[in-house]
Amino acid sequence: MSLKYGLLLPQGAAQELADIKNPVDAYEMLSQMAQTAEQSGYDSIWVGDHFITAPPSQEMLFECWTLTAALARDTKRVRIGQQVTGNNYRNPALQAKMASTLDVISHGRLTFGIGAGWYESEYRAYGYEFPSAPERLRQLQEAVQVILAMWREEEATYAGTYYQIRGAINQPKGVQRPHIPLLIGGGGEQMTLKLVAQYGDVCNLIGDPATLEHKFAVLKEHCKTVGRDYESIHRTALTLCLIAETDEQAKDQIPEWANAVFPDIRSYGPIGTIETIRERLAAFEAAGVQELIIALPDAMQMDTVRQFASAFIKDR
Repeated sequence: MSLKYGLLLPQGAAQELADIKNPVDAYEMLSQMAQTAEQSGYDSIWVGDHFITAPPSQEMLFECWTLTAALARDTKRVRIGQQVTGNNYRNPALQAKMASTLDVISHGRLTFGIGAGWYESEYRAYGYEFPSAPERLRQLQEAVQVILAMWREEEATYAGTYYQIRGAINQPKGVQRPHIPLLIGGGGEQMTLKLVAQYGDVCNLIGDPATLEHKFAVLKEHCKTVGRDYESIHRTALTLCLIAETDEQAKDQIPEWANAVFPDIRSYGPIGTIETIRERLAAFEAAGVQELIIALPDAMQMDTVRQFASAFIKDR
């Protein structure tokens, strides 16, 4: 297989860190996991952008961009990205500046992921307005233009409905050229995938292989409409993975929260024996996925990170 693989780190959004009482121990575990993924051959590591757990609780959850910066210094080779930055949480000009700095810190290994945001409880708790979904998408459309202007122009200017910048200077702009890869997360066919075609370098979707194949076809049509080379967009997907001695044992380990994020995951996810998972990974690749980002519910067991790598990465 030629699939690339990324690992989504369990930073606490689904209360994965509940059994760790010392936050320093929790961070060191995440750092060790990132280094284990790097040593095992994963192509990338990813963190989410949330402030409170889902559902809300007192369990610990590390902030995305601070964590990403720390992990950039704890690793040397793997790419690092967000699944995905919530646009409304930070001014896009500031966000572009943060990303530029982080690209330097990581020596050019950042993939900057951004999306429209969705977690209303989080917005309300932290004092952010929660606009309608169409308005959040319009804000995202403006934000990515601001971010790209900050990465491309010596003095960036943009006048939109939601965001305005006037001669904004951003130095250093980062290491990668022509700029940091921009991942736009989401599979909305009318707006989000059109934004990917217009502005994105990477897309990120969730779904079964048939759904992904359809979404990629929609993206391809948007690319034709805007005059974009479809093959210039790196196609990624996020899924849940569980390895066990039998398929049923693996399915029995699916956490309660998983179906809310990965609908019907039992029927298509890389969940089961090594042989079953190999078949399902092949289906993702046949659908057009180039990089599969996996969430391992038991990823805090470093052997699980190594086991997946030994079975599916080392033999590529």
